Amino acid sequence: MGSYNTLGDMNFKGKRTLLRVDINCPMDKKTLNIINDVRVRAVVPTIRELIGKKAKLVILAHQSRKGKWDFTDLAQHAKILSKNLNAPVKYVNDVIGEDAKKAIMEVEEGEVLLLGNVRELDSESKNLPMEEHSKGEIVSALAPLFDIYVCDAFGAAHRSQCSLVGFEDVLPSASGRLMAKEMYALETIFNNPRRPSVFILGGAKFGDVPHMIDRVLSSNTADTVIVVGLAGNAFLMARGVDIGEASKVPLQEELTEENFKKAQDVMAKYGQKIILPTDVAVEKDGKRVSVNIGDMATAGAALDIGDESIEKFRKVLQVSRTSFMSGPAGMFEKDGFEKGTKAIMTAMVESKGLSVLGGGHTSAAAERFDLADSMSYVSTGGGALETFLLKDPLPVIVALEHSAAKFGKQ
Repeated sequence: MGSYNTLGDMNFKGKRTLLRVDINCPMDKKTLNIINDVRVRAVVPTIRELIGKKAKLVILAHQSRKGKWDFTDLAQHAKILSKNLNAPVKYVNDVIGEDAKKAIMEVEEGEVLLLGNVRELDSESKNLPMEEHSKGEIVSALAPLFDIYVCDAFGAAHRSQCSLVGFEDVLPSASGRLMAKEMYALETIFNNPRRPSVFILGGAKFGDVPHMIDRVLSSNTADTVIVVGLAGNAFLMARGVDIGEASKVPLQEELTEENFKKAQDVMAKYGQKIILPTDVAVEKDGKRVSVNIGDMATAGAALDIGDESIEKFRKVLQVSRTSFMSGPAGMFEKDGFEKGTKAIMTAMVESKGLSVLGGGHTSAAAERFDLADSMSYVSTGGGALETFLLKDPLPVIVALEHSAAKFGKQ
């Protein structure tokens, strides 16, 4: 475990405490209603403990980012948090303005206040070193009002953004229970994995996948990598397969010559250690149909891996002793096309080895299939988890260690 403070190292009674969490939730595109509150529930133990310790608690969080359809205020999050806590959560749709400052100063011991979406402020999203962020507008406005800073936002721990790394330089700081639990679990599971270790990488991101494959195979963190989802389609394209309509999806901006070259290089370097789909599932006349990858050019958009691929991957996972999945295998929200994602997760559970899921969409799928509780561990992090697995330092952990060295325990 890193040399940073946790909640047991601090006295919170009567202290105005700023808690940064990651409760960025999947939403329904039509209604903008939150459809999965797993990240909200994950931070409840930390909040309950701080309430019990009589902290004057103020929470800082984000939802999506400017320019995206699910960028909203946090009024809905406050209601869901209150329901999960079974305690009132006040909400003010402001971060550093006079309304926020007034509400902060009125918080009493054992009370909870949630501020507005911190990403309303452009300065939040700048990727800067801790020292620069500590002098930024958010820290300058809020730090004088607080005694202690706590970070429990593991899902965003890979980002060097203001509300995540700026306060540690000016306030005594600690990790929340979720952050500490995530770090302990990941260090235990991945620093010495049981063999064989199989990684399943899916979802819509492609640009980072070749690098991740190279790192986990070269470091022997994984013995085999299965690539599915839109990333799997892109790898097939890099191999020379005409994937037809699948190349027109939102992944398109990542389909660059540079990324193709990276994918081709790792496939050449690791050969059979990288396993791709042999068929995909498309929609024909409203039904799921499996087609060979050689027929993708004219088959329509690939929405899932095909039945042959499911069986091939199931056999690989059957003998695994560590399995890790980040990103779904297909459009699991669409009836009939959840089959690949569900089959892979079921095979992970049935292997009886250590089974780990990472990322918001992956954990949402597991919840939908009632498989989350059967996994050895479900991480709330996507990018943070991947950064950890790549052996790169997490900026939030570095900042917490800096704070512990500077301020000690309180």
